[in-house]
Amino acid sequence: MIRTLIAIAACGTVVGGVAAYQTRSDDTAERPVTMDEASRLAMTRLNLYQASPVAVTLTANEGGGVVVRVEGVVDYRTHRAVGTYQVTGSTGDSASSSSSGAPTGQLDHGLIVWDTGGLGMAPAPEGNSSPPWQQAAHIPRSGWSSRSYTTDPLDAGLQLLIGLGANRPDNPVLLAQSGARWLDRDHIDGRGYDRLAGPRSKDATPGAGADGGRSPLTYWVDDEGGLRRVTMRMRGLGTPTTVEFSGRDSGAKLPEAPWGTG
Repeated sequence: MIRTLIAIAACGTVVGGVAAYQTRSDDTAERPVTMDEASRLAMTRLNLYQASPVAVTLTANEGGGVVVRVEGVVDYRTHRAVGTYQVTGSTGDSASSSSSGAPTGQLDHGLIVWDTGGLGMAPAPEGNSSPPWQQAAHIPRSGWSSRSYTTDPLDAGLQLLIGLGANRPDNPVLLAQSGARWLDRDHIDGRGYDRLAGPRSKDATPGAGADGGRSPLTYWVDDEGGLRRVTMRMRGLGTPTTVEFSGRDSGAKLPEAPWGTG
C-alpha cells in the first residue's frame, strides 16, 4: 500500500480500498484537465524540490475521534523531514469537550522525524520553545524510537508527503491520459487554486463506484504550479488526511542526529 501511495503522487496507481475526496459546488462540472492544468500539476513536484526546505502541516484522522497533527519542515533534496506531533482525542477529563460533547484533550506530543524508510519519535525537551529542527539536533540517535512505516493514516500520510517532491517534473501528457480531472476553483487565504484529482488507478473504470473511479488524491495547484494542499481519503475514515504547504522555510536546517549511526 505504501509504495502505491508514493506512486500515486508521481502519476502511479491507486491502492485498493482508497476513495477519492472531492466537494464540488453545484454550479461547476468536473472535466478532464486541460494541457495547461496538467502542465501545472506536473510541475508541483519540481517546485517543492526547488523550494526546500518547505514548511508543512499534516492532519491525520486515526479513527475513534483520535487526530494526529504534525507541523514541521521537509527537505525534498535529501528526502528528510522533522517536526512536532500532537495527538488529541477522547479523555476522561470533562473540562474540555468537542463539538459533539465528547471530552477531548491532548493524548501525546513530541518530536518526529521521517524519511523514505520510516519514522522516529522522541520526547520534546521541556521548556524548549525553539523550532523542532533545533530541538531534534540535541537528541542523540539513541534517544529516538524508530520504526518502519505501517498502513495507518499517519504513516501513509507521512510517506506520501515525503514523496511529493522530485528533482524533475512529471510528464503532463501522461497525467492527462491517466485520468487527472479538474474539479473546481477554490480560494485559500485570498489566492486562487485549481482543485485537481490526480491520475486514476490503472484498473479503475471511469464513472464506476461511489468515487467515480477517481484518484484518492486531490491537489490544490496555483497558476504557477505551486502546491498548496493535498488530501487523501482512506476507506472507513470520514475525514481525509490533509497536507498543507506554507512555503519555503529558509532558516530551517535539518539535523543529522536522527539519521546518524552513533
